[in-house]
Amino acid sequence: MRYAIYFTPPRDNPLTRRASAWLGRDAFSGLALPHAEQANLALGELAYFTALPRRYGFHATLKAPFRLPDGVSENALLQLAERFSREASMVTIPRICVTRIGAFFALTAADPNPALNAFAARVVAVFEKMRAPLTEREFERRDPDKLTTAQLRNLQNWGYPYVFDEFRFHMTLTGPVDQADRPRVDAALQQSFGEFFDEPLEIDHIAVFVERETGAPFEVHSLFPLSSARDRRIA
Repeated sequence: MRYAIYFTPPRDNPLTRRASAWLGRDAFSGLALPHAEQANLALGELAYFTALPRRYGFHATLKAPFRLPDGVSENALLQLAERFSREASMVTIPRICVTRIGAFFALTAADPNPALNAFAARVVAVFEKMRAPLTEREFERRDPDKLTTAQLRNLQNWGYPYVFDEFRFHMTLTGPVDQADRPRVDAALQQSFGEFFDEPLEIDHIAVFVERETGAPFEVHSLFPLSSARDRRIA
């Protein structure tokens, strides 16, 4: 069993509903969903392009998937998530956009956001004690020969290459897309998610996701509202 600390908006958030329909799965229920119709993509193509992120659900990685160390329970992880959420403040992303990162597409912050980067770094550090060391197989799965020196150091020290200075907030919407298909996929994404581009995205929760067995889809286990979000609801 593996866990991850992700950000995802609540299940009833319009962005979550739209992204779940795009990916073809609801990470809260674990149920498959019919893909949203796209003018320039066949449904079979959409299923193919979203196969990889569908397993992980709509999310942004904060602490990449990890196994618990021997002697550490799921309850201990949840207790830490609760404590962290009571001490952390929400972060606002003023604008999001669809961005191609290498061969895949994702929702990203439209502008640099130091507060968001600092928040993500804190999650990595705080939850490190919940992470068992990588096995040799897990280490090799990250293709260490293709990583930069900094990324390799992060993988060795933190179990994931893309943390701290290598971190980039993104909510993955496709797997790798061939160059010839990218214009059509980009157009479909712009059309599907464009209405959200001028709305702020509030990072007001952390979510514990769980992979119950190797290769199983990740599902939302628990959401933890951050302190300022909790205080705002009380007010």
